[in-house]
Amino acid sequence: MKQESGIDLKKKIIFTIFILLIYRFGTFVPIPGIDAKVIQKIFSGEASNIFGMINLFSGGALERMSIFALNIMPYITSSIIMQLLTSMHSGLEALKKEGDYGRAKINQYTRYLTIILAIFQSYGVYYALSSPENNAFITDSNIFLLTTILSLVGGTIILMWFGEKITASGIGNGISLIIFVGIVSSLPGTVTEVFTLLKNGAYTFITVLLFFLLFSIGLIMVCFVEKTQRKIKIQYPNANAMRSAGMSDSSFLPLKINLSGVIPPIFASSVLMFPIAIIQITGSDGNWLLSTIQRGGLIYSVIFSILILFFSYFYSSIIFNTVEVANNLKKSNCFIFGVRPGTATSQYLDKIVSRLTLIGAAYLIIICVTPEILIVKSSIPLHIGGTGILIMVNVVMDLINQIQSHLLSNRYGSGINKKRRIRVRA
Repeated sequence: MKQESGIDLKKKIIFTIFILLIYRFGTFVPIPGIDAKVIQKIFSGEASNIFGMINLFSGGALERMSIFALNIMPYITSSIIMQLLTSMHSGLEALKKEGDYGRAKINQYTRYLTIILAIFQSYGVYYALSSPENNAFITDSNIFLLTTILSLVGGTIILMWFGEKITASGIGNGISLIIFVGIVSSLPGTVTEVFTLLKNGAYTFITVLLFFLLFSIGLIMVCFVEKTQRKIKIQYPNANAMRSAGMSDSSFLPLKINLSGVIPPIFASSVLMFPIAIIQITGSDGNWLLSTIQRGGLIYSVIFSILILFFSYFYSSIIFNTVEVANNLKKSNCFIFGVRPGTATSQYLDKIVSRLTLIGAAYLIIICVTPEILIVKSSIPLHIGGTGILIMVNVVMDLINQIQSHLLSNRYGSGINKKRRIRVRA
């Protein structure tokens, strides 16, 4: 049984690696009619910084203008939109509570919205590339409008399918792994660039050592905060009967310090990127805006921090409804020690969640803003940034937990089967 479970896990891992290799190959397949020299010229300028996050998540596919240039970003955006709509629309909220059927319908709506968003974004990419300032196509034929939209939308649909297949038949969350691979693919280039600058005398050995030390400290800090929980003790009903039976009469409601995850920095980056992207696409004169919201500058850092703080409170209030949690505890005849059920429990949870969100927002600001300042002020070639570090750590931790759960479940199952065989022989 253990050998069979090991083979099953090995098949899942091999299948996952195979799909991810196909994805990496696709990031080098260009859109038809693109002039590669013009694309390199566009991304060598300062304006390319506004698309840095998309290019990072796509593993450089946007910079190469491949069929996977949009990556999985339309699907992520549509998933967030559907999650927000579900919390605000009573019909979608009721559909979510219908079990597997409701979740399947919401997933179907998410796919439809992904296609719609991908069409709009691919048209925006074509409009930007075909503008007189860029003129990235080899000819002015209108056929490239159709080929660009079909290539980018088709690439997004393929990646969405890849993610779902990995989740169903592989190991880990497929969508997260695709983003993870895109981010990790920039690490070898960063390390090579750092040592090249060291060799050329641009950096001293102490500077490079300090750079890797700060990167390691950031990883450790993210791992520590993401694993830290605030446990609220909950008392079960019939506590005396459970204690007399040798069972635990209480449990814990775990609350992460960073309740909102990586959503606030992604939203904040999108808000900062949106007006500049509109200027670049339409060709308007917006040099004043580019100079004002300069990456790593004081105004940029302040606005970025305020947006992270706002979205942390906004998103945490959506994913953790204290009124709903208090009502569920009351219906189950459970209660928090020293707190009355109902409204008092909701107010108590509101106070705790508010404090945790403030701490989590401060942690996100430190992780996300500090690399931006170092990249610009110290010319450190760190392409990942704080958002990329957050995603990397969360995906790796989730993958390790799934592998451990898979091994433990198989070990538990093999132990039960072994006991059954012993009883039959007896």
